[in-house]
Amino acid sequence: MRRSVGLGLLMTLACPLVLAGQGVPAADSLARAASAASAANTVAINFVWTLVAGFLVMFMQAGFAMVETGFTRAKNAAHTITMNFMVYGIAMIAYWAIGFALQAGGVGALGTLGGYDKLAHEVSLTIAGKEWGLFGGTGFFLTGVAYTAPVFAYFLFQMVFMDTAATIPTGALAERWKFSAFVVFSVFVGAVIYPIYANWTWGGGWLAMLGKNLGLGHGHVDFAGSSVVHMTGGVMAFVTAALLGPRRGKYNADGSVNAIPGHNIPMALIGTFILAFGWFGFNAGSTLAGSDLRIGVIATNTMLAGAAGGITWMLYMWLKYGKPDPSMLANGTLAGLVAITAPCAFVTAPSAVLIGGIAGVLVCVAVFFIDGKLHIDDPVGAISVHGVNGLWGILSLGLLADGTYGDGWNGVNGAVRGLFYGDASQFAAQLIGGAANIVGVGVMAFAAYKVTAFVVNGHRVAPEVEELGLDLPEMGALAYPDTHEIGSAVILSETASHGAGHLEPEPEAA
Repeated sequence: MRRSVGLGLLMTLACPLVLAGQGVPAADSLARAASAASAANTVAINFVWTLVAGFLVMFMQAGFAMVETGFTRAKNAAHTITMNFMVYGIAMIAYWAIGFALQAGGVGALGTLGGYDKLAHEVSLTIAGKEWGLFGGTGFFLTGVAYTAPVFAYFLFQMVFMDTAATIPTGALAERWKFSAFVVFSVFVGAVIYPIYANWTWGGGWLAMLGKNLGLGHGHVDFAGSSVVHMTGGVMAFVTAALLGPRRGKYNADGSVNAIPGHNIPMALIGTFILAFGWFGFNAGSTLAGSDLRIGVIATNTMLAGAAGGITWMLYMWLKYGKPDPSMLANGTLAGLVAITAPCAFVTAPSAVLIGGIAGVLVCVAVFFIDGKLHIDDPVGAISVHGVNGLWGILSLGLLADGTYGDGWNGVNGAVRGLFYGDASQFAAQLIGGAANIVGVGVMAFAAYKVTAFVVNGHRVAPEVEELGLDLPEMGALAYPDTHEIGSAVILSETASHGAGHLEPEPEAA
């Protein structure tokens, strides 16, 4: 009896130990499975977030098309909107064939999209034992990565950013640019110009390494593209518009400026709304991670800066000229959005309003300076909106980044801090990034312009084509075939100077 009781007690004591011993592996297995499932879900969320953000940025092309077409004259509307339509396909194919590899061929592991690490060939120089990346070397034609989902998702997202930069010069060169020249130049943008600078900043290139190699903050930091996208487009627009010359009748012999208003302001303002909507994908999507809760901060900062830019431009024009010009309001909003694109993840809400507000005033000053003093004719204000405020955007990051985000950015420990928060070296890195854009992109744009001119026998349409309007001679179709737009052409005085030739047209009958 005692033996039976003893065995019973022994079994009673042993069973929990046995069960516990059996349960430990089971619990570990379940934990590992749960962790793996959670990681897989996180990657899936990041994929969806990145793709949806890319779709939003792609829709911005419609916004650019409406803004640029609305700001130009009716006789050129078909030509202007067709450039905006076709730059999407032309620059994309060039980027697919060559540009993506040059930009991202050495980017390294795509951490938020599953960690694919075969884009690892960065062509670089070794100076004083330090690697300085120049351009990538894998991924041409997306070969070698067939059905590799992370690379394809990353390609789509980066491609629509490139296309945003590619469409900026079409506005600055509108109303006098040959369509054939546009086609060839857009190939250079997608294949070489944009990808090279994007590699320097986002692909592991030398600007990104200024922090690791020289101790300048976290290197050149641009969260979503104030320099990589907008300043690149603005510098290309500046160089090519200066080379192409102004529209006929824009400047008089004494240097005074003739206003040439656009034909459809509502179209331009609706396009601005589309751009502002797409900008949420542009900025917040640049996390490449829907699991990064900073996206809420980024989206709100983006919205605040755009509103501030529109308000300060309105007040500037209202106080200085007595009327709040609608077309100027659009560019003020866009200037605020451009400026916040680099620092959106690194600054507080008051800083975002300050950045956007300064951008709204800055674009006013830049438009009148470039148009009236430099005599560079930019029908849509692209140089001021994207170039000038792209520069302001990266500099504002170097001033106002508050050290609450960006730990490990470009391989540097600690969060990103600007000059006002204790890191003057970050501001220095931002200055170097801006100077590199002006020089590097400027030289590449100049070379591409000259090669294009050789290939298509010049960039500019004939004087009589410009006077008639580019729609029929260049495109073979009118945008508005049933409407006679008396106000669509500028009336030239006998003393007017011209950017191309000296053909004196008969004054239009009113």
